[in-house]
Amino acid sequence: MRKLWADGDVMKYVGFPDGLQQTQEDMTRWYKWVQSSRPRLNHYCVFEDGVYCGETFCKIDEKCDNSAAPDIKLFAFARGRGIASKALSFAIEEAFSNGASKVWVDPNYLNQKALRLYERLGFVCRPMPEDLRESEKITSVYMEKLL
Repeated sequence: MRKLWADGDVMKYVGFPDGLQQTQEDMTRWYKWVQSSRPRLNHYCVFEDGVYCGETFCKIDEKCDNSAAPDIKLFAFARGRGIASKALSFAIEEAFSNGASKVWVDPNYLNQKALRLYERLGFVCRPMPEDLRESEKITSVYMEKLL
């Protein structure tokens, strides 16, 4: 996962165009946080034929009406092969089975592949809730999928 997060191509749309450099200690702390937050927060490593392709992550937020925010990160070699659809579908199903009322994503508007993926998975564009607006200059598209 450290290699995935350090890949600028993987991380550019989430604000780290040079990648996110993490120490082993950072990763251990992060993993303990995930473990302590289950089942409201889940992380899944994505493999195809025994090869690590990336990850998907989903957090159910009790403070926001049990809405869940999934995301996915894949190495370039794993994109365009249906891996993201399968992995995200699994993470979304798990979120709903663990009490999510809806799932939402906010991909960067320049990430056209992500936008098409979310549309194929049944997400629809909605106005961005005020509590998610970080600045006057919004660079993401808010999309939801209901149970």
